Amino acid sequence: MRYRFETEEHTQFRKTVRKFVQQQLAPQYEQWEESGIIPKDVWRQMGEMGYLCPQVAERYGGLGLDYRYNIIISEELERLGSNLVGFGLHSDVVVPYIEAFGTEQQKERYLPGCVDGSIITAIAMTEPGAGSDLAGIQTTAVKNGDHYVLNGSKTFISNGINSNLIIVVAKTEPAAGHKGISLFFVEEGTEGFSRGRKLKKVGQHGQDTAELFFTQCRIPVENMLGAENQGFYYLMQKLQQERLAVGISALVAMEDMLEHTIAYVKERTAFNKPISAFQNTQFKLAEFATQIEMGRAFIEKLIEAHLKGENVVTQVSMAKYKLSEQAREMAAECLQLHGGYGFMEEYKIARRYRDIAVLPIYAGTNEIMKTIIAKNMGL
Repeated sequence: MRYRFETEEHTQFRKTVRKFVQQQLAPQYEQWEESGIIPKDVWRQMGEMGYLCPQVAERYGGLGLDYRYNIIISEELERLGSNLVGFGLHSDVVVPYIEAFGTEQQKERYLPGCVDGSIITAIAMTEPGAGSDLAGIQTTAVKNGDHYVLNGSKTFISNGINSNLIIVVAKTEPAAGHKGISLFFVEEGTEGFSRGRKLKKVGQHGQDTAELFFTQCRIPVENMLGAENQGFYYLMQKLQQERLAVGISALVAMEDMLEHTIAYVKERTAFNKPISAFQNTQFKLAEFATQIEMGRAFIEKLIEAHLKGENVVTQVSMAKYKLSEQAREMAAECLQLHGGYGFMEEYKIARRYRDIAVLPIYAGTNEIMKTIIAKNMGL
C-alpha cells in the first residue's frame, strides 16, 4: 500500500529496493537462518546501494534523505522477513544517536563507515538483571584521568556478533539512578571488551544476538557520546522513532501473513471445496484485513506527525503495543488456517509465527508501553 506522503520518487525508490531484496537477499535468506548470522559482505552490499543510513548528510557520505526513505527500506526488508531487523537498528536507531549527540570529530570518524557498511553498530542497554528498567543497570564507568574504566555485562544485544562499534549505556553516578547514566562508544578490539556466545533464540535465527562483557575496559574520554549523566535523556529522545519502527514492522508482517494465507486457503481444499469457501475462514480473514486497514491509517498519521517533529510518544506507544499484539495473535490464527502445513518450516507462516513472538517484548515491553500511556493520561 502506498502512503499519502509517497511521491513518484518514493514509489520508484521502493520498486528499486524491492527488486534488490528479491534478487540479492531472498536467495540467501535460508542460509542466514541456518548459520545464525548475516555475512558482513551483505552489509557492504547494502551500503553500496545506499540502503544504510540514507538520512546521513552528504558531507559524511550519506544521501541526505528524509526518514520516509528509511521507512521504505525497512518495510521492504521486513516483507522478506524479520531476520533483517539489524539493518533497521543500525540505520534508524543507533546512527541517529551519533547524528544528534556526537561531536564533529565523532561524526567524521564513524558516519562514513556506517553509511558504506564497513562499520556495523549496536546499542548495549539490556543486562541480565535489567531490561525495560533502564535505571536498574549495573554497568559502571568510572573516570580515571583521560579514560573511563567500564565494568559490566550486557545481553540480548542485536548485531552483537557483527558489530564493530557499540554504544554502551553505563552509570557514571550509580547513586543518581537514571540521572547518572552516560553513553560511550566502544570499538571492536578495545582491551577489556569481549563477546560471549551467540544466543540461540526461538525466532529471528538469522539475526545475530549476543552477550557482551566489559572488564576493566578503558575508554578514552573523547569516546563519551554527548555529556556526562545525560544518557537517559538522550535515549528517551530517540525511543519514539524506534517504537514507531516496531509498529511499522508489525504492520508489514501482518500484511505479508494475510497475503500468504489468502493464497493458501484458496488452493487448499477440504470436503471438496476450498478452505476459503468456509465462513469461519472468511470471517477470520475479514477481521485481519480490517485490523490492517485501521493500523495502516494510524501508522500513517503517526509517521506524518513524527516527520514534523511532533511529540507523539503516547500514540507511538499505543501503536507499538497494539500492532505487535495483533501481529502475534494473527500469526497463530494464520498458522491454524494452514493446518499441519503451517507447522512446517518450508511455509513462511511458520517462520512468521516464531519471529513475531518477540515484537511485544523488545524496544520496551508492551507492559511498559501501557505504563507510558497511562502516565500520559494523568493516571
